[in-house]
Amino acid sequence: MSVAVVVAKSSPELVVPSESETTAAPVMAADDTIALSSFDLWILPFPMKLLLAGPWPLARALAHYRPAAGRLDGRGGIACTGEGVPFVGASAGCALDEAVGTLPQMDLTAGYPGAFCRGADPLLLVQVTEFCGGFTVGVTWNHVLADGAGIEQFLQAVGELARGVSPPSVVPVRRWDDSLPGLPSSMIAAQKPTADDNGPQHLVRHDIAVPLTLIGRIKAESGCTLFEAVAAVIWRCRTRATAMYPGGETETPAPLSFPCNARALVGATAGYYGNCIVGQAVPATSGAVASSSLADLARLIRRAKEKVPDLVSAGSSDGEAAAPDGGGAAGAQQLEWYDGLAVVSWLNLGFDAADFGGGAAARVMWHEERTLLLGCMVCPPCRGDAVNVSSLCVKPEHADAFLGELARLTTAT
Repeated sequence: MSVAVVVAKSSPELVVPSESETTAAPVMAADDTIALSSFDLWILPFPMKLLLAGPWPLARALAHYRPAAGRLDGRGGIACTGEGVPFVGASAGCALDEAVGTLPQMDLTAGYPGAFCRGADPLLLVQVTEFCGGFTVGVTWNHVLADGAGIEQFLQAVGELARGVSPPSVVPVRRWDDSLPGLPSSMIAAQKPTADDNGPQHLVRHDIAVPLTLIGRIKAESGCTLFEAVAAVIWRCRTRATAMYPGGETETPAPLSFPCNARALVGATAGYYGNCIVGQAVPATSGAVASSSLADLARLIRRAKEKVPDLVSAGSSDGEAAAPDGGGAAGAQQLEWYDGLAVVSWLNLGFDAADFGGGAAARVMWHEERTLLLGCMVCPPCRGDAVNVSSLCVKPEHADAFLGELARLTTAT
């Protein structure tokens, strides 16, 4: 039986950019950001030496990444005000290896006072919690600041500065210049129906282990990637659990969506850490998903990924994108919030490589307080005999059926 662990937190300390750090002057462009009210939280457990016990590496990193210490400007952009980032030091009275199973339920992140990041709230919050024999780093950020790749780059810089590497190995670039096309208006419109306070609530969190044996079988049958195999598993299991529930309809939309890092696609300057992602949708009905083989679903996902370059038209002067099959703003507006599923992969972003003095993280975890969409996060590293997935995608009445579908696949491997 697990025992509740009390986490003792210090009062937040506002960390501002270090004035002793030599950096280039920050430059922000008006169209550099998209005004999303969502935020992500992730936790990295390190069973190693801690060099991030104080906020000084964070202060030095903020001197290179000054927008992170700023605030929303009220016009969809960031004002580099230098107001700072809250840093919370905390401690837990147990060993890290004893608490691994309960980490997602522990108070390991600093959160916003309201439901979402608003107005004058900081764009980034950091909490370091010390355990016996290890520590965790919890990071909360507003997506206006950066996408996952951008935050990973920032955390890499914090780790390098903590280890005495100065300046950071990657020169940060923030300006959205002519080398990057503008955000397609269809993508911006598709975000608007979800950017409010009425998003999904009362969903059940699950930490799922997808066996590598199952993934290997799907890959052998379809020629897909690890992400495509994992996404196919979650997509079908969730769809069967919700569509086959009494009252469920088999011909309702059940699309899968996933974001893609578009830096290479659009020729972004090395070191760019703002938002540079595009979203792709795989349209399908619940009946089709529920009755398909996992290999067939993985092939559908792969074909959708191959069409991602079409989302940003290289020949368009305004950056408008061709809408994905069944996607675009119109498709998004026709969906109820519980119809679709988003699967995000953090496998190749490098979160698990962040090093604050004693090596890489033991695990990366997604932790949510409130979310705007149903989703699953495929988390690194891939160690042992399974891939870790953090999910928040089913209502309580569908949770047992969802776990049952996953269990049937697991026992069949």
